[in-house]
Amino acid sequence: MVLEIALLNIRSEQTGAFEAAFARAERIISGMSGYVRHELRRCLEDDHRYALLVWWETLEDHTVGFRGSAEYQQWRSLLHHFYDPFPTVEHFVRVTA
Repeated sequence: MVLEIALLNIRSEQTGAFEAAFARAERIISGMSGYVRHELRRCLEDDHRYALLVWWETLEDHTVGFRGSAEYQQWRSLLHHFYDPFPTVEHFVRVTA
């Protein structure tokens, strides 16, 4: 399983609109092949900053399947205009001893 992490900085005074748009957008991502689950968390120290955590079965489910889909274009349309700057997205795997 792969964990995608994106730290999202939202434009000033747009957090309410962002959260409303995300409520619509999460229906898109949750229907994608390889999607496992997600969480959106707001920062306690800066209420314009969020952490988006998405678990995928494989890296390619995110980078090829989701990002290459028509649904991703809907996701982009709903969310990308809120970001300043555009977030860096990284992928992590569990380390086992």
